[in-house]
Amino acid sequence: MKFKSKMEFTIKEGFLPNIYHSKKLKILEVSESTLIIKMSNAQNRCVFPVDNFRFWVKRGLLVNAREEKQPS
Repeated sequence: MKFKSKMEFTIKEGFLPNIYHSKKLKILEVSESTLIIKMSNAQNRCVFPVDNFRFWVKRGLLVNAREEKQPS
């Protein structure tokens, strides 16, 4: 998956970095090695290594909000 700014993800139970108990997060900025994100219940932004973020997506604990809305 290629990450882009403004992408939104639903946070599932088991996502350990969810210290704000948020339901969603949004990617604000993308670089080659990091993503700057904002969780829905947080005032601050967070920096994630792309590989680490990709790990959580593959485990199904971060779900692209667009994909989640599509009927199967």
